[in-house]
Amino acid sequence: MLALCLFTFPAISQKNKKNTDLSPKSTYDTSLYNAMEFRLVGPFRGGRATAIAGVVQDPSTYYMGATAGVWKTTDAGESWKNISDGFFNTASVGAITVSESDPNVIYVGMGEAPVRGVMTSHGDGVYKSTDAGKT
Repeated sequence: MLALCLFTFPAISQKNKKNTDLSPKSTYDTSLYNAMEFRLVGPFRGGRATAIAGVVQDPSTYYMGATAGVWKTTDAGESWKNISDGFFNTASVGAITVSESDPNVIYVGMGEAPVRGVMTSHGDGVYKSTDAGKT
């Protein structure tokens, strides 16, 4: 059975209407803000992120593969450190994984996966670290 309900509302007079004026009530001197500049306050990272992997045994440790190598955090992203400088022959990372049975073993596949025209790197193979990215 279908029930139909009809509601009626009393007419709202102009006197009872709430003030809906959203214009600013105060003004400020915009010259006070002229010296302000935008700046990066973090997190600092190495370019376009193309891959990420976490350590199963440690929820605060992550590795980020980017166009500028591999970055590691041990404090859940508060700070990042590049761990690949001086070890890789190419910069762009396309894949990264951490062994679930041994968190010291990290595999990094080189080459950028997202196609970006002339900025795409083909990579040079797979790198392996057995000491959590120290080497």
